[in-house]
Amino acid sequence: MTLKKNGLWILFFLFAFTAMYLHDGESLFLSESDYPAGKPIAWLLFVFFLGYSIYCSTKENIFKTIKTIYPFHWARQIGIDLYLGLIISIFVIFLNEGSIWVVALWLVPIILFANLATLLYFAMNYDSLVSQFI
Repeated sequence: MTLKKNGLWILFFLFAFTAMYLHDGESLFLSESDYPAGKPIAWLLFVFFLGYSIYCSTKENIFKTIKTIYPFHWARQIGIDLYLGLIISIFVIFLNEGSIWVVALWLVPIILFANLATLLYFAMNYDSLVSQFI
């Protein structure tokens, strides 16, 4: 495995560790909300999705795969659907944080890593997100 092949993973792990290190407020792994089971579930979803994403990256190059499927209309629709969902996630981050600067810090990782970044944010901020709705 080369640095070039693993560059995006290195970048993701640097981002994830930095985000967790700088995280301020609620506990990273334990919930103090009225629905505490959700936080470990969010972390499990993140870990399993991360694991499966790493597994997929060992089997196929994502850029070659996208290039292969891009001519299909459904592939483009799925891509649009993904990024519409990410826009909604970015909006939820803004509502939760109340800061365009925090959104700006999460924007590039969300664009690059999509649901890996949003799952990380949701796992880290589970209690504050739950408190916004309950």
